[in-house]
Amino acid sequence: MLLSILIPVYNEEEFVTALLDRVVNAPLPEGMDRELVVVDDSSRDRSVEMIEEFQRRHPNLIRLFRQTPNQGKGAALRRAIQEAQGDFAIVQDADLEYDPREYPRLLAPLVDGRADAVYGSRFVVAGERRVLYFWHALANHILTTMCNLVSDLNLTDMETCYKAFRMPLLKSIPLRSNRFGFEPEITIKLSKRQARIYETPISYHGRTYEEGKKIGLKDAFDALYVITRFALSNDIYSDEGQEILHCFSGAPRFNTWLADTVRPYLGNSVLEVGAGIGNLTRLLVKGRKRYVASDLDDQHLGRLQVRLHQRPNLAVHVIDAEKAAHFEPFRGQMDTVVCLNVVEHLADDLGALRNFHSALAPGGRAVILVPEGPSLFGTLDEALGHHRRYTEAQFRQRMQEAGFEIERVLHFNRVSRPGWYFNARVLKRRVISPFQLALINRTVGIWRKVDHLFPWKPTSLIAIGRKS
Repeated sequence: MLLSILIPVYNEEEFVTALLDRVVNAPLPEGMDRELVVVDDSSRDRSVEMIEEFQRRHPNLIRLFRQTPNQGKGAALRRAIQEAQGDFAIVQDADLEYDPREYPRLLAPLVDGRADAVYGSRFVVAGERRVLYFWHALANHILTTMCNLVSDLNLTDMETCYKAFRMPLLKSIPLRSNRFGFEPEITIKLSKRQARIYETPISYHGRTYEEGKKIGLKDAFDALYVITRFALSNDIYSDEGQEILHCFSGAPRFNTWLADTVRPYLGNSVLEVGAGIGNLTRLLVKGRKRYVASDLDDQHLGRLQVRLHQRPNLAVHVIDAEKAAHFEPFRGQMDTVVCLNVVEHLADDLGALRNFHSALAPGGRAVILVPEGPSLFGTLDEALGHHRRYTEAQFRQRMQEAGFEIERVLHFNRVSRPGWYFNARVLKRRVISPFQLALINRTVGIWRKVDHLFPWKPTSLIAIGRKS
């Protein structure tokens, strides 16, 4: 395991050497190494010289990057996250207000797999803290309360410097704030991603403004603006395909329609390949004796676990649909493999279908949904990472080549086909309009009754294949 310690620096020549020394010697969980990712934000003092001198004494441990012009803590952290190579990350200010000896306490919930992010709270008192400004503490309390209101969290210290993260999750979140707005922005976006956030008490040795404290009243008003801005934004994924997936989590009626369509073909022992963040899993897992939800993206599975942690019949596995070895633990065991909107993403779709076949017991079923219509392929497919769209004849042939007997092929969701064509082929959009999706979601009750009456082809095909 590698820990990336993210250190933004601005005019800290008096403290930075002592801080780096403490960070280098801080205890870490067993088996964990560290890297120091230092970003100087155009310091006007000797901070860079002090860091470079320390770097010469600790080669291969510290990487220094320089920002010009001065942009703020958030911008410096954005660069540090971009350059970091670790499995976990901790934000460390370049002053001496926070004690690196408390790293193990922050990292424990991450290493144990209980948390996606851990906040070190200065107000859950278990150590010592320097007693300082009342108005500063009051502003912190107000900002934390405002952030909690929009994120539906119960944090005690949103503005804390000490935040630790799983690095893949942190890298997948787009960050826009340049100054101290980083704190509410990352908090709101973690909440919208349904990340597992823990708090742990830490000590705090705050500085006075005479000693170099930089945050002020202007930053409090900036934080309020950031809270308002990102409360109204769904800008929580760096990847366009993941953003589209998140949009569908806000379309429960549409997801229910799809779940109701495939549910009659599912047995009691189900392997779902490409479960994503669990939009369909949460509807299909009910009533099964065994349900295995799998995905290649552990970020998706982390969110799925948060959403469905109360399900005792649910197990979660990382599975690459194209790797036969990933299906060995399930060979011949499952009575159903369900795979919705995945096969079109795969270069080796035939290999994946054969892997599904191997996981089934004799007589078991595969329920596979793919997008219909090569002529419909456009920018939305590109954003989602689709390799292809299928004709029904192509899909049947692929399933039969993999060893399946086709029981039937369902035509699903004709209603959205014109909209998909207009957005992907005419407007060249790369994200689904939340308004359009909300409109379809609200009117699903009508469309699912009349969908079969539309004269054009469907948006999706669902093949029901049996292992003989």
